[in-house]
Amino acid sequence: MSSWQKEGEKVVFTNGCFDILHLGHIDYLEKASQLGQRLVVALNTDNSVAKLKGPERPLNKEYARGRMLAALQFVDAVTYFSEDTPFNLIKSLKPDILVKGSDYLTENIVGADIVIANGGSVETIDLVEGYSTTSLIDKIKNT
Repeated sequence: MSSWQKEGEKVVFTNGCFDILHLGHIDYLEKASQLGQRLVVALNTDNSVAKLKGPERPLNKEYARGRMLAALQFVDAVTYFSEDTPFNLIKSLKPDILVKGSDYLTENIVGADIVIANGGSVETIDLVEGYSTTSLIDKIKNT
């Protein structure tokens, strides 16, 4: 990542569970990638997802989730984190642009202070209405 930055490329960082990849995820990640030249996606490990979402999650194991994300043409790198938040990863990687969905307030985005202190920016992206992993799971359960 630092080699990309040394070459003058802006590195965009986002994170999430990405348990069942859907249109909302694709739209979000594609828009995030357009904010810079390289997109790094940090993926919650299976244990981290279970802590956040409950013992029935994730439905897809971290290896499968990572492979699917890495196959997207606009994703340049996938990494994992097992903590509750990617704070330490952001602190280590120092991305130029930190991105989350517009359901987050900038002041509540983990790592925003680090990115801003390093001269970067924090951006939010509007989510595609009607698409979420939780709603898909509920729909499947009720079918």
